[in-house]
Amino acid sequence: MRIKAHAKINTFLKITGHKDGYHTLLSRFIKVPHLYDTISFVPQECDTFTIEGCGEILVTSNIIYKAYKAMNIDSDFFNKHKVVVEKNIPSGAGLGGGSSDAAAFMRLFNKVCKLGITTPTLAKIGSTIGADVPFFIYNYDAANVSGFGEVVEEFKGEEPFKIELYTPNIHCDTPLVYKTFKRELFDAIEATSFKGWEVLSSKEVLGKVDAVMANDLYKASLIAYPELKDVAKEEWYFSGSGSTFFKIS
Repeated sequence: MRIKAHAKINTFLKITGHKDGYHTLLSRFIKVPHLYDTISFVPQECDTFTIEGCGEILVTSNIIYKAYKAMNIDSDFFNKHKVVVEKNIPSGAGLGGGSSDAAAFMRLFNKVCKLGITTPTLAKIGSTIGADVPFFIYNYDAANVSGFGEVVEEFKGEEPFKIELYTPNIHCDTPLVYKTFKRELFDAIEATSFKGWEVLSSKEVLGKVDAVMANDLYKASLIAYPELKDVAKEEWYFSGSGSTFFKIS
């Protein structure tokens, strides 16, 4: 019982507003085919919900456990199985590793135990534990994601392209990056500057703008983590809240 939890990149990410303490956005999420964690359910007698492979993170702090609790299913399945995570996606890298793991867990649990939860309902549950989780629940190759991350619309206009990734040894804390954006850059939002991007392919968008214009969180990340300036590559773009740079071809 195994499932792949793929990484993602944001080919563009624009902040559209701020409501109820959270930022709203418009972003193009792209699944990364060659980079993924693996989630497995392995038979084992367990006194409590057990997760292996996530280092020193406490089970109760793990996003997979939070997903399990959010699903609110009364089952003895995890008294007889442990969750094993094979990590390949670096954390704090803007690739959605934790959210993807949570979504993959939810999808596998739903399938293996025949819970019958619809994908939209599963995505709604996922949105309560992480803004990126709904995208991974839907498991699209490409999607426009908006609102707080809960609005996921499959985008079929992407032409095939190769993704190259470069992740420096810098862990970017997403809440800090968003706080930095709100404090330093929020007042400069110009919604008209990215009007219509949602109907263009990623290549069309990136052909018009540089890394700073493509991702509003890049400049915020540079403020929060000045050392990113020393490792940035010319003509590479920035994914999510960082620290991964990418290039498509």
